Amino acid sequence: MPDKREPHHSHDKGYKQLFSSKRAFLELLKTFVHEEWTKDIDEDSLVRVEKSYILQDFSEKEADIVYRLKTKGNDVIFYVLLELQSTVDYLMPFRLLLYMVEIWRDIYNNTPEGERERKGFRLPAVVPAVLYNGANNWTAALHFKEILAGYRQFEEHVLDFRYILFDVNRYDVEELYQVANLVASIFALDQKMDAGELIRRLRKLAGGLKNLGRDEFRQFATWLSHVFKARLPEPVQEKVDRIIGEVNPWEVEKMITNLEITLEEMQQQAEMRGLIKGRAEGRAEGEARGKVEATQDAICKYLKRRFGDASAGLQQKVREMTSLEVLDSVMEELFAANTLEEAGDIIREGINKSLQ
Repeated sequence: MPDKREPHHSHDKGYKQLFSSKRAFLELLKTFVHEEWTKDIDEDSLVRVEKSYILQDFSEKEADIVYRLKTKGNDVIFYVLLELQSTVDYLMPFRLLLYMVEIWRDIYNNTPEGERERKGFRLPAVVPAVLYNGANNWTAALHFKEILAGYRQFEEHVLDFRYILFDVNRYDVEELYQVANLVASIFALDQKMDAGELIRRLRKLAGGLKNLGRDEFRQFATWLSHVFKARLPEPVQEKVDRIIGEVNPWEVEKMITNLEITLEEMQQQAEMRGLIKGRAEGRAEGEARGKVEATQDAICKYLKRRFGDASAGLQQKVREMTSLEVLDSVMEELFAANTLEEAGDIIREGINKSLQ
């Protein structure tokens, strides 16, 4: 059945793409599930279940990722169900139960009647798991029985299971640095932080990212582009896509530097716009002249920070412009200038407009 659902959170699509890879899913289990059965799993034992399990009572939601696996040395086949969450869902234990029942119902209905009625017929184990990347603590019950009223009185008789919780924001970042595989790196970058901290973490992860295979790195780059753009304003998102989309594993430090430059330019632009607004609005006397001087000061400061002492001649030319309309236009166009030469062309064009 095709997936017609829109992701209920922007990260869902990225994580679904990531864990559609058997290697990444296996890495998730082996890195973050410290149980004996994970030691016996390899890629050959994993099969992605290409089937949607849509629940009647939760028609807008469906199980995100289901893998079928057979452990080495025995005939036990069980399913690992991974549900992606960005907010706390207090009905999660109940919803997971419904998914588990749907899996069992599907297996039962597709097993020949003679086989399923044998004494030795067994339904496979289903191991439910939740990947949560929300900022708040996960406060939903981890055991199914905890959502049953009065379960303590009948504890020996009521249904129960405990799902695995991958709580992205609660992992210690230093431990994630030490692991430094694909999934750990993504978890380290998906924790709640601003774009500046994201760059700092990228630098710490650079060594491990260079060691990723080409396919793994493309998975990482796709995910990074998605999450990085979510922290940035729309005007610079296309540039971020270009920076990340063109890089190879051995050029990861170049990518980080280019992303850092983009952030610095964005910050400079914001500061300059704020400076223009603040200075222009702060002049009660000589208002028109005050706005012109404020805009000249802001442009010169931007040129100094962006291009250094080499921009001194251009700064002098900016002082020759007295039209506030032209100065505002020059300021906006300068943000797109990548070189001193491009900035010079913009300023000279501004001077020509001033003389007209």
